[in-house]
Amino acid sequence: MPAKKTNVILFGIDSLRADHMSCYGYHRQTTPHIDRFAQDAVLFEKNYSAHIPTTSAYASMLTGLDCFGTSVVALRHRGGLPKKIRTLPEILRSNGYNTSCVGFSGNPSSRGFNRYLDYPAWGSFAEGRSPKAENLNQVAIPELERLARSKKPFFLFLRHMDPHAPYLPPAPFERMFYSGNEFDPKNKSMEPVFRFKPFCDFFADWMPPGVRDRHYVDAQYDGAVAYMDACIQRILTRVEELGLGDNTLIVINGDHGETLYEHECWYDHHGMYENTLYVPLIIRLPGKLPAGKRVAGTTLHQDLVPTVLKLLNIRTDIAFDGQSLLPLIADRKASNYSDFYITECTWMRKHGWRTPEWKLMVALEPDFHFKPEVELYNLVADPLELKNLAKKEPGIVAALKERMEEWIAKRERETGAVNPMYTNLQWHGAKTHEGPFETSQQAYDTLHIGSVGAADRLQAGKKKK
Repeated sequence: MPAKKTNVILFGIDSLRADHMSCYGYHRQTTPHIDRFAQDAVLFEKNYSAHIPTTSAYASMLTGLDCFGTSVVALRHRGGLPKKIRTLPEILRSNGYNTSCVGFSGNPSSRGFNRYLDYPAWGSFAEGRSPKAENLNQVAIPELERLARSKKPFFLFLRHMDPHAPYLPPAPFERMFYSGNEFDPKNKSMEPVFRFKPFCDFFADWMPPGVRDRHYVDAQYDGAVAYMDACIQRILTRVEELGLGDNTLIVINGDHGETLYEHECWYDHHGMYENTLYVPLIIRLPGKLPAGKRVAGTTLHQDLVPTVLKLLNIRTDIAFDGQSLLPLIADRKASNYSDFYITECTWMRKHGWRTPEWKLMVALEPDFHFKPEVELYNLVADPLELKNLAKKEPGIVAALKERMEEWIAKRERETGAVNPMYTNLQWHGAKTHEGPFETSQQAYDTLHIGSVGAADRLQAGKKKK
């Protein structure tokens, strides 16, 4: 009797910053269980989300294509993925797999699963602490058990939402990393946060009334990560109890990072700063991948699908934009990329170019933070991206722009389509404004996230019944 094909479990974690995970060097012990998992797995130290935010990031993660290949750059993407594209669940279904998706129905990038299941993944202050990951477990573990009973191999996709605002981890995680007084009247750090009109109603819906210390809110993010980490261990434990551990490829990946108090992009994931681009990637497959390996080369979301298919010995005629990670794991290659194109269409429409030393960001229309049109950062001398050198280094700006424009022209020729960053002019979804914003003030006055429920609807689209 032939051996059963390898199963796949993909933890697609929303808004998880690699630099806030202890296995990536964070000073707080936020991910002890994932740290232990990484000891038996391969951890990629420089993995990036090139296309911010959720919809575009997952599109690359689940297709092996860049934004030119998927045509997806905006959170509020209109229409589905192009019909010619085959997603990972579609490829695996055609190879005899059962496929299930937990927590990501209704989004264009989640196309192709046999079964979609949802769970309460948001929450508000009025509703109390939000056990998002336990809510996921209550749906995911019975589904895992159902899939395990089948003779067919399975692909189980789990979208965790704990690091995504609202950050409402249950006790004791709420105060695991905070011992101060979040209501101290002398602390003024939250004043600019609540003055930011586009998001102030959203913040008021889930932050404690009267909170004044930004470090408390930051600690809620870390607490949410730690809570999720504990709940993920429950799934990993059940995998072993079901006897699936040796024959299941398990991937932990983040769709994008998160901005906390940095860059005035308060508690969200817009902007193309490192805190948003830098995401974890950890892959385990006993017997085929080395335990405790750390890969230093640069990798992107688009590399995941070709890697998974190689590990599963599934052949396809798809011309992926990404590259298999196996040569990096085997030390036959140092890096998949030296530099790469970056985009964002969440609350601002910008694109840029990132090298190991420099990052260029160019606004395609005025943004609601009143930021300069061009930003340039030296990532070596200024890793926190605090000093914009665009005016001081015009030669570097010109060189990076030229490199970016050459790449855009190349990809447009290869795909036969215009860069989607140039055609998604209603990316913001505003009902009172048509096309690009003419001024930052216009963007500021128009854009508004509203309540937690409104934020949920922005991402989910039309849920499948």
